[in-house]
Amino acid sequence: MDTYVAFDVETPNSKNDRMSAIGVVVVENGEQTTSFYSLVDPEEAFDSFNIRLTGITPRMVQNQPSFPVLWELLRPLLDKGVLCAHNAPFDLGVLGKCLRAYGIEWKPTVKYVCTYQMGRKFLPAAPNHRLNTLAELMDLPLQHHNALSDTKACAGLLQYYLGQADLTQYYRTYHFLK
Repeated sequence: MDTYVAFDVETPNSKNDRMSAIGVVVVENGEQTTSFYSLVDPEEAFDSFNIRLTGITPRMVQNQPSFPVLWELLRPLLDKGVLCAHNAPFDLGVLGKCLRAYGIEWKPTVKYVCTYQMGRKFLPAAPNHRLNTLAELMDLPLQHHNALSDTKACAGLLQYYLGQADLTQYYRTYHFLK
């Protein structure tokens, strides 16, 4: 069985090119084994919308690590397996923009699965496939727009999907160089 690395990012503004928080949960053999959370100093201005949405303020990220400092901790986690996120192209896009903005080289491509897309297949009767809707439907705890809570809910959905089918048919490839 593959190892999956669920992750979620929160952003400080509408540019979605920096992180203000990140959560990571490693799922090995269908079990959540490792979790990581950090606020991130995005080194950019915050929009009031994002502050209201995430509850993360400029003051909260003062003296928090910037993305390049965190990358030393994140990379070994993200290298462990197939990446997983709810609406994965968004989170992967933010990750890619951060890597490029700081001149950090990683992989040109990664395999990933998207719990939003798989929800459409495995939970077709859901009223919608937003994370908060699916978490409620699956009785998963969620403090929405907290990166670690969102990641744990995403990992919970992933664990359910792993029990339903071989997920390799849902693997996609994200190209960081685009």
